[in-house]
Amino acid sequence: MTPFEQLRDIVARLRSPDGCPWDREQTNVSLVSPVLEEAYEVAGAIDAHDDVNLREELGDLLLLIVMHAQIASEEQRFSIDEIACAINEKLIRRHPHVFGGNQVRGSEAVIRQWEAIKRDEKTGDTHYLASLPTALPALMRAEKAQKKAARVNFDWHELRDVMAKVDEELEETKRAVASTEAAKIADEIGDLLFAVVNLARKCGFEAERLLQSATTKFIARFNEMEDRLRARGGKLGEARLEELDAIWQEIKADSKH
Repeated sequence: MTPFEQLRDIVARLRSPDGCPWDREQTNVSLVSPVLEEAYEVAGAIDAHDDVNLREELGDLLLLIVMHAQIASEEQRFSIDEIACAINEKLIRRHPHVFGGNQVRGSEAVIRQWEAIKRDEKTGDTHYLASLPTALPALMRAEKAQKKAARVNFDWHELRDVMAKVDEELEETKRAVASTEAAKIADEIGDLLFAVVNLARKCGFEAERLLQSATTKFIARFNEMEDRLRARGGKLGEARLEELDAIWQEIKADSKH
């Protein structure tokens, strides 16, 4: 028995009548959040260059995939083998330059070919952006929409045009805030965020990663501010904004040295 076959048997046993009560209660719906969480744990291990943790997190993700397949199999919807067969067929079908006679040069050409094949496979909504998953994190979904649009030439060519769009959206946001109309403010802030994602993309960065990095930096500085405040006999929730901001500026200045 291979390790993967053993994993399948373990999951089936956990789901059996004499198995684990928690595992038996799970459904495809209840396991959505765990799948997303484990995917982010995998990303965290990769960012940390931690192979030991990466191996463990990939195992946790694989377990959830097998669990999803086991639940579907019990309901006679599909099996793990059908999942493997479907992805095998898709990989062969979407790589005709490897498994067929097509000739393409470079990764961009491969991506355009992949997208063209995907459009040919569609049986429902035939719009170009219909395949974008709605469950993606908002920044990531915005970036993917922009990248796909760029592949069909709907994209700014000059960075200055992208920056001008950010400035334009910021001015529109200011006017919306001045109007005090909640719906208008929300709409313009959304447009501003979308424009900033575009700026990050055109500069060669992923907005999701940039915001994660900025949040991590904020947390580190906030923790340092709390420590310095405590050392001065202060306490969060009691200190005035002016005192907190003064400490914050000290930390920023120290980080530049």
